[in-house]
Amino acid sequence: MKSAILQKGENYYTQMSKIFNAIGNEQLKYNWLITDCECYCENESVNKLLSNEYIWISGKQLTDLVYSEEIQFIWGVFSGFCSEITMEEVLKSELPFANGYTNYWTKDVDIQHPLADIEIVAWDGSLTLFISKNDNLVEKFMYSFPLSENLLELNKRNNN
Repeated sequence: MKSAILQKGENYYTQMSKIFNAIGNEQLKYNWLITDCECYCENESVNKLLSNEYIWISGKQLTDLVYSEEIQFIWGVFSGFCSEITMEEVLKSELPFANGYTNYWTKDVDIQHPLADIEIVAWDGSLTLFISKNDNLVEKFMYSFPLSENLLELNKRNNN
């Protein structure tokens, strides 16, 4: 499983539309659990929706939302699940969170939710984490954001 971090440059806050473009709109194949979300959007109904404890949304609905509104994600975990996995199955596990989660900064970076295939994290409005069981998606992300780094390699350097 590969992971990447983007903490400087062209994506100073997590811009999901740019990430979706980077991965060739593969997000459409997943259902998404959005948790621990803090964002800014001029549309109050979108702000209210995203401030819920969790949101379960299809890839198409998420894509439509992201492309219809300018949303600045400050915190949030976007966990992508194969379409066969139900919300009921997902909610049997703890909800992923970003603010205060320290395992992103270890040598064993992993997706928080045991059933998820992909995790995109908005971290404090300053960086984006991208983790996927599909290494090709991480490679696409890193190719599209040349200032991104391999998160595992960064953690090794920082923890030595």
